[in-house]
Amino acid sequence: MANVADIVARCGRGRDACIKILQEIQAAYGYLPADALQYVTDHSQITKRQIYGVATFYERFRFKPLGRHHVKVCRGTACHVRGAPKILDAVAEELKLHGAEDTTEDGEFTFEKIACFGACALAPVTVTDGQTQGAMTADKMRKLLKKISGKDKSKKEGS
Repeated sequence: MANVADIVARCGRGRDACIKILQEIQAAYGYLPADALQYVTDHSQITKRQIYGVATFYERFRFKPLGRHHVKVCRGTACHVRGAPKILDAVAEELKLHGAEDTTEDGEFTFEKIACFGACALAPVTVTDGQTQGAMTADKMRKLLKKISGKDKSKKEGS
């Protein structure tokens, strides 16, 4: 917890430091570990209620680590009109994620639905492991996920 202690010392112990502390913890760990949040409540004026209120209000905060591969699909208006719902369904189906789940059981993939990337001319847009791809389709997305996960049989058959 030395890292969290440094964050609290740097950001302050007052209630007004809550968002900054959460941002710093998430930047350091990639998510908000429960023991880090407990440390903050034990060593500051920030209550557990405040921490969880803030962390659950903002979509950017996570309570679980990201998967090894990060898949983002835009669901903005331009992407929606050009087929994003089919891509969203394909990703959820391919990764076997249902409801509020966003990370596969094996920790390989995290799936995130983004309000808008601001790349509407490329719609529908996805970003997978930092690589932006425009004019995406459900079929192309399935192939990409199979390739990443090593389930792409077309390469094995052609060998």
